[in-house]
Amino acid sequence: MDEQTRTDIEAATFRRLLKHLDDNKEVQNIDLMILANFCRNCLAKWYAAEAQERGVDVDYDAARQAVYGMPYSEWKANHQQEATPEQLAALEKKSSA
Repeated sequence: MDEQTRTDIEAATFRRLLKHLDDNKEVQNIDLMILANFCRNCLAKWYAAEAQERGVDVDYDAARQAVYGMPYSEWKANHQQEATPEQLAALEKKSSA
């Protein structure tokens, strides 16, 4: 496989991941952190870092908008739920392991 094809496939896969996350807004970031050790905010940080590495100025807010498909404040107000005590305990257990 040539480099451009690989890059195209990776980009399409990333777009598909973002769509999947968008289609499943009920999956909270804390759930992702507990299960997979990353969340939508992590993706935004990676997005901004990769842009920066290529000399493209993408700040964290712009990166979050690319990942969330809307301003983070809007996503948070409409989709983020308060973490349960069980979720907080599971995250604490994971981070102290």
